[in-house]
Amino acid sequence: MTSASPTTDREPVVATIAFGSNLGPRESHLHAGREALAKTPGVEFLRASGVYETPPVGPSGQGPYLNAVVRVRTALSAPALLQLMLTIERERGRVRAAVERWSARTLDLDLLLYGEQCIAERDLIVPHPRLHERAFVLVPLCDVVHGERHPVSGRTFESLLAEATDREVIVPASWQFGDPLPRQ
Repeated sequence: MTSASPTTDREPVVATIAFGSNLGPRESHLHAGREALAKTPGVEFLRASGVYETPPVGPSGQGPYLNAVVRVRTALSAPALLQLMLTIERERGRVRAAVERWSARTLDLDLLLYGEQCIAERDLIVPHPRLHERAFVLVPLCDVVHGERHPVSGRTFESLLAEATDREVIVPASWQFGDPLPRQ
C-alpha cells in the first residue's frame, strides 16, 4: 500500500494529474492508480475526466494509450505529491528508462497543475511544461477544469485545446472510470 505524510499545517490545494497507460492491462493500471491516490492520507479524490484512447507519442511499435485526468484536493506539498505519484507508477511496474524518452509504460502519472502555483525545481515543473501542446492531455483536462486558465499564459484550457492540431485522433475509450474492469 502506498503511503505519504502530508505536511502539517498546510492548506489543501487542488491538484490535477494526468494518467496514461499503453502496456499490459491498461484499464487496470489506470484504475489502480486512481484507487492508490484516493486511499492516500492527505489526498481526497474530487473528480475524473472521461478516459480517451490516443495514438502513442514517441518510438514506433507502441500500442495506443488510454489517457485521463483526475483532480484531487491534497495537503501534500507538490514534491511530496510527485514522490507519491512515482511510487504508484513503480507499484504498477513502471520502469523509467533514462535512455528512451516517450517509451511505452504501464502507468504514467504527470502533475499538470498544483493549484495556480508555478513551480520550477530540478525534478518538478508545474504547470507541466508541455501541457499546452498536447491534445491527449487537453481533451481530458477540459472535462474537469471548466473555464480555468493556464497559470503562465493566462489562456483558458478550452482555447488551448481549440488550437491543438491533433485533437481529432482522440476518441472516448470503451472503458471509463467506474466501469467494471475488462477480463484480461
